[in-house]
Amino acid sequence: MGRYVAKRVVSTLPLIFVISFLIFMFMHLIPGDPARMIAGQDATKEDVAVVREQLGLDKPVLTQYKDYMKGIFSGDMGMSIKNNKTVAETIVPRFGPTILLTLSSITWAALFGIGLGIISAVFRGKPLDYLGMIIAISGISIPGFWLGLEMIQIFSVHLGLLPTAGLDSWRSYILPSLTMGAGIMAVLARFTRSSMLGSLRDDYVRTARAKGQTEGKVIMKHAFKNSSIEIITIIGLQIGGLLSGSVLAETVFSIPGLGRLLVDSINFRDYKVVQALLLFFALEYIIINLVVDVLYGFINPRVRYE
Repeated sequence: MGRYVAKRVVSTLPLIFVISFLIFMFMHLIPGDPARMIAGQDATKEDVAVVREQLGLDKPVLTQYKDYMKGIFSGDMGMSIKNNKTVAETIVPRFGPTILLTLSSITWAALFGIGLGIISAVFRGKPLDYLGMIIAISGISIPGFWLGLEMIQIFSVHLGLLPTAGLDSWRSYILPSLTMGAGIMAVLARFTRSSMLGSLRDDYVRTARAKGQTEGKVIMKHAFKNSSIEIITIIGLQIGGLLSGSVLAETVFSIPGLGRLLVDSINFRDYKVVQALLLFFALEYIIINLVVDVLYGFINPRVRYE
């Protein structure tokens, strides 16, 4: 297992370089001149040229990329154009809200989604199955921004039960986590149902029932355990999607997280911060996929890595 993990880590290094290069080039294709924004609209061409030189934007693009990668490996991701702080000082305080929001969203979405999928599979073709799939289809179909605004209208404006924005307490995470997790819950419910239906028709399930094991044990110990590898794969991908997709919820609910910072930085053409955030979102996808692969071996003994 150790050799496999080391091999996977090494194999991701070229991918990281490719992603970092694409992100760097993409940022330079975005219209707008950060030097002009810093110098001001009334600044002369000479003033703008001085700012461009200070930022290193007067160098060739490939030279800028080389300097950028040197800075990353030395722990220096540059300075934020907007607030004149280091990129690390700008990003680190935003990690907490986004991580907590992601964890709360995936926790309730996984519990309800997997539970709903199991119930729908066990009671296939019955009212509980139809009800579960109606909920799942609704969760997939409803746009996240509309759901967030409607919940603000109902639970904050009309009922006054929950805050509309900010992070005053744990109650501030309820509406955004419901907004982010609704679609994930629906995907997990449908996928769990499909996977469980396949497992429940397998021979080992019939054998377990023939041995006199209880239905609950047959469902959870045999059918669900066999389906769990596929379910964990989906959960891993959804966690990555939640982290990078927090932009919508953090914007609607005015949460000072990474998603909101990304939007603000793009609007201000804060290249260094945007590059660091996009690179982080790409890296967390790679890391989550690696963790999911490692978990396969612990869940299913048949999985072997050479």
